[in-house]
Amino acid sequence: MIIKIQTKLYFLSFSIFITLIDQLTKYLMLYNYKTVINKDFLLFRLDFVRNYGAAFNIYSGNRIFLSFISIIFSILLTYIILRKKSLKIYDLISYSFILGGTIGNGMDRILKGYVIDFINLNFINFPVFNIADISINIGFIFLLYGIFKNK
Repeated sequence: MIIKIQTKLYFLSFSIFITLIDQLTKYLMLYNYKTVINKDFLLFRLDFVRNYGAAFNIYSGNRIFLSFISIIFSILLTYIILRKKSLKIYDLISYSFILGGTIGNGMDRILKGYVIDFINLNFINFPVFNIADISINIGFIFLLYGIFKNK
């Protein structure tokens, strides 16, 4: 099935929406963290962490490398969404979620030198994360679904 360019632009718009939500929540945390830090909700607590690395703080202190990776992946994912002919809807969903999260965290790395993480799970010992991280993981789940569905 060939997907129309308008549909592909819709998915790029969805990526931009994810990026905007991610950046809004990080902005709110950055300028209000003193009033909301350690606020407990049912499943999570709000914290404020400056993450100078990638997932699980790997490559900490490698701002230029991680910024470069974010830019390359953002360009590659945008190209795939717009130009690849044989995409299925769940591929577009996957790439859109991953692109939105990649741009969100990439903007932080490039503009601030670190990524703002603020969601801390109450029920498991897990690193603090943000909306972009959630988006990237949702994208990978859809990607895996597509791989296993085709097998």
